[in-house]
Amino acid sequence: MYRRPVRPLGDVYALDLTGEERDVVKHLLQELRELVEEDDALVQRLFPPAHRDDPEASAAFAELAREGLVEGRRTAIDAVLASVDRDRLSHGEVEAWCGALNDVRLVLGERLGVTEELYVAGIDRRDPRAPQLALYGWLTWLQGEIVEVLAMRL
Repeated sequence: MYRRPVRPLGDVYALDLTGEERDVVKHLLQELRELVEEDDALVQRLFPPAHRDDPEASAAFAELAREGLVEGRRTAIDAVLASVDRDRLSHGEVEAWCGALNDVRLVLGERLGVTEELYVAGIDRRDPRAPQLALYGWLTWLQGEIVEVLAMRL
């Protein structure tokens, strides 16, 4: 039987993850939080330039907007970390999960060099990145399930 990790349950959502899965989410989000707060080069994918053709305008925008963008990411991460051990989530918490998981996927995908071609070709189990690519695949599945359940409410 197919397991839905998140499903609507009246006005809330049921969260059905194993303890190990919850621990993985916690660990990844704690790492992401550190990277975002340290402005690590790995998270630059989360803050693309606003104006690719105008570095000065892009820098000015970053100066004005960066802290707000960082705070939004911190808020989403905190919401997931606060709710990860619960079995019921509010709509806002599920939205936070969606955004935070997307950020983790972007950073991990960048680190691993994930491309569309990689997924078309499939993952070679001999690839030294295979365990991390499997994790990336699991995150993609989980985020996809969340997007699907949020779309049901539209």
